[in-house]
Amino acid sequence: MRMSEIKRKTTETDISLKLDLDGSGKSEIDTGCGFMDHMLTLFARHGRFDLAVTCKGDVKVDYHHSVEDLGIVLGSAFAESLGDMRGIERYADIVLPMDETLMLCAVDISGRDYLGFDVSIPAAKVGDFDTELVKEFFLGFVRKAAVTLHFKELAGENTHHIIEAMFKAFGRTMAKAVKINEEYEGEIPSTKGVL
Repeated sequence: MRMSEIKRKTTETDISLKLDLDGSGKSEIDTGCGFMDHMLTLFARHGRFDLAVTCKGDVKVDYHHSVEDLGIVLGSAFAESLGDMRGIERYADIVLPMDETLMLCAVDISGRDYLGFDVSIPAAKVGDFDTELVKEFFLGFVRKAAVTLHFKELAGENTHHIIEAMFKAFGRTMAKAVKINEEYEGEIPSTKGVL
């Protein structure tokens, strides 16, 4: 089973996360930030991952520590769930439309962390959520998951739609990349023999 359970407690956050890569899209999300709850629910649903997350953070300060640490914990869960990555597709991409927004997302589960973030987010806030934290979430994720992840906004005007399209595309792209390809017969998808 490709599953992981991660607990991470710091002076700023206390996070518990369970991930099943071969789930059905069920989620139970309580991060203390309604907007992140919504985004992680979209990610799980569109990726068909089962995801349970609780986060208690210093939200009286702001959402920064919670959002960054959620990315770190989700990245750690992916790395642990994938193990040595035998038989996975490794590469995946999608161009996802959402009304006026068009978002490209591509991933390489490479063992190397890199975030390409060519996205212009027009508004500084959605409700009480600072939109600059979207990039912080994905930076935390790629560092711990050791993946190369690119986002490119091809069209977009509405801040909520841009971010929502990112999380939907992220879920669908990760689902394709971690999919087991029977043709690989348990091989590691690299000429190096290791990722």
